[in-house]
Amino acid sequence: MGFFPPFTDDHLQRYFRIIQEGTAVRRHFDLLKWLQGEVQHYLPHEILLAAWGDFGSNNVRYDIISPLPGLRTAQLQLDRLSPLLRVSYKRWIEMGRIPCASRVYEAQLGVSEILQGDGAAHCSFGRALRNMRSSLFHGISDERGHHDCLYVVFSSKDKLDDSTLIAMEILLPYLDTALRRVTPLPQHSCRPSLLADAPEYDLHGLSEREVEIMTWVRKGKTNAEIGSILRISSYTVKNHLHQIFRKLDVYNRVQAISKIEQRVGHG
Repeated sequence: MGFFPPFTDDHLQRYFRIIQEGTAVRRHFDLLKWLQGEVQHYLPHEILLAAWGDFGSNNVRYDIISPLPGLRTAQLQLDRLSPLLRVSYKRWIEMGRIPCASRVYEAQLGVSEILQGDGAAHCSFGRALRNMRSSLFHGISDERGHHDCLYVVFSSKDKLDDSTLIAMEILLPYLDTALRRVTPLPQHSCRPSLLADAPEYDLHGLSEREVEIMTWVRKGKTNAEIGSILRISSYTVKNHLHQIFRKLDVYNRVQAISKIEQRVGHG
């Protein structure tokens, strides 16, 4: 990876914009929006799995950044991700800690372990990985903290070429810096939110999509942000909210949140 091809002015300007936008990342949504922007030109992917900590003792934390429905950090448990992370980290070490790309194979990446998990979250991740064709992983060693941080990206493209490996080498320090600015999402539950703990009748018959939207409403997301996360239009989000308000017999977001939390608290 020591050879870097000459960059045109357009390439340099695009890299500069990407780096500049990366320095503005402060929230998880900022990170998602940044990775789904011009970064995709050099690092095409649908899923980014970041893990950091002591891989030798399996004492690691993780974060998933993806616009795909159902792929959320709080929905997945470490014991199901461990085989994938362990294999990827081992290969990264064996390859000399350089960016590595490969085709996605279930046995190779431990995806079969994920598919054995119970619940829709694991099924969602497994279904998403079945649609991925290529993977790329690279990491950063923290010599002061004595921890490594591993980044695994999954792409629906058939092959990630050498230019993608070079882009990963260049962009990884900025990706790592952006991730460190973002407060990690909770990982204590394999369910999307407190909403999922309430009996269905307590949710007034909300659909799975409506529950998902209310999850993000409770986190303070705007219609535009929710639409970007779920890959639907803000107009569609607005229509869902109208249906949610009708089912909950409320008039606005604050009343809806209050009613949901009252139901969950008494469930």
